[in-house]
Amino acid sequence: MEKQFFNINKNERESYIKFFYFKIILVIIINYYNTFAQLSPGDLTTAHASLEGLSNCTSCHELGEKVDNKLCLDCHTEIKSLLNTKSGYHSNPEVAKRDCYSCHSEHHGRKFRIVNFDPKSFNHSKSGYQLTGKHKNTKCESCHQPKFISDPELKKRNGTYLGLNANCFSCHEDYHQKTLGDDCSNCHNTTAFKPVDNFDHNNARFKLSGSHVNVSCIKCHKKGEKNGKEYQAFKNISFSSCAACHKDVHEGRLGADCKSCHVTTSFMLIHGKKFDHNKTDFPLVGKHELVSCNNCHNKNLNKTLDTYKCTDCHEDYHKGEFTFEDGLMNCSNCHNEFGFRPSEFTLEKHNELEFKLRGAHLAVPCQSCHLKEKSWVFRKIGTTCADCHNNIHGESLKTEFLPNGNCEECHNIEIWNTINFDHDRTKFKLEKKHAQLTCIACHRKEDDSSEKLLFNTLDGKCLSCHNDFHGGQFASYGETGCIKCHSPESWKADNFDHNATRFSLKGAHQKVDCYKCHPTIERDGYKFIKYKIEEFKCAACHS
Repeated sequence: MEKQFFNINKNERESYIKFFYFKIILVIIINYYNTFAQLSPGDLTTAHASLEGLSNCTSCHELGEKVDNKLCLDCHTEIKSLLNTKSGYHSNPEVAKRDCYSCHSEHHGRKFRIVNFDPKSFNHSKSGYQLTGKHKNTKCESCHQPKFISDPELKKRNGTYLGLNANCFSCHEDYHQKTLGDDCSNCHNTTAFKPVDNFDHNNARFKLSGSHVNVSCIKCHKKGEKNGKEYQAFKNISFSSCAACHKDVHEGRLGADCKSCHVTTSFMLIHGKKFDHNKTDFPLVGKHELVSCNNCHNKNLNKTLDTYKCTDCHEDYHKGEFTFEDGLMNCSNCHNEFGFRPSEFTLEKHNELEFKLRGAHLAVPCQSCHLKEKSWVFRKIGTTCADCHNNIHGESLKTEFLPNGNCEECHNIEIWNTINFDHDRTKFKLEKKHAQLTCIACHRKEDDSSEKLLFNTLDGKCLSCHNDFHGGQFASYGETGCIKCHSPESWKADNFDHNATRFSLKGAHQKVDCYKCHPTIERDGYKFIKYKIEEFKCAACHS
């Protein structure tokens, strides 16, 4: 045999050697696949195809053991997270105690359905969220869709049922716009959004009683618009007084405590057997106590009288002198119900009038002003300072601050140098620091040696008193544009909101020091901080 092998020609010998090696390789391949077939029961599914091969067995199996749940969860971290938080279907006690492979079996081929899930037969209660009410009839895909999933990785999965939470707002819009908390079940149920069967008004600060029980909700909880959407107010509804909802038919004459007379059962029910007239604007005293109710309330006992004019019953001794556009002055200022004389008009009452007796006027006897020849005159005898005194300010004050020559707009009769002027009446209200200045700090020129005060010639421009530290950058804001950023409280820019500018601060920009973007520059020998930036391109600040 050996001689025969060496006696053949070279080409035949090479062919023989090649065939010999081919048989050896074929035997090795056949033995390998026979061995692998004994170790692997079948192909993995497409999802796990990357783990195919003997070298990857320990990715799922412990050597010589079954599939280890821990190894499954090392890859399926989304399931591990649910188990750690004890939420979702996999945390259900019946499911959590199982091995993963009992539901998700492998080695059945590439196209094997490893997640054998039937939505129609699935018991949703096992997920930790029981379907009730309208949720029972809602299609699965109405809730299980990417837009309701917060996890960015789970959003990418096609047809996943993971990633949702039980919060109502994860699927439903908050109609109340975060004004009533997060627990919708305090008022609503899953059967219908309306009516709010779970809400008990007696648990609110305003408990319903009497006729309030039958009032429609919309009568108190008005609908409107908030943030561009329909909004119905249920919080911060004023109920400190009945007048917040009801018209005060007494127009404030009987006070604000309606329950002192009325009850919620009916407005017409009054506490007590007898009405206390002293609680009205017209207490019954003197001779009026002897008058029958019907003599005054001749139309309706429940109707308040329109007026309390004495002349409705009595002759006007003063012949209309105290009649004004809104009616006759109350005679009780001088007289009482026990008799017309003597008069009870005292000095204190005089000082309740438009012209008050103060200072030197206290020494003047009544008849010096009111007794004209043989008749008493109480009105139109002159009430302004200009009727007796000269106007030392001349034309330097506007007539609106010196109406009819009445100096009491600023001065008083007690001490002439005491000023009581309300600066808020002008176009320039004194606030904060401005209110602490003396009058002459603004109303007298520094280089004016005279004692003349300036009023009409002053304006309310900020730059009339203050320097422009911004180098004219904000001239377009107008003469009083400083208040867009500053306030009378201090020079600090408390009113400035960077997010109201063309460049709102977001992200890391919120932590950048102001001077990094707003440098100090010099122009015409004057240094100022540059706040108005022309360009907002990233390259303008970042290289």
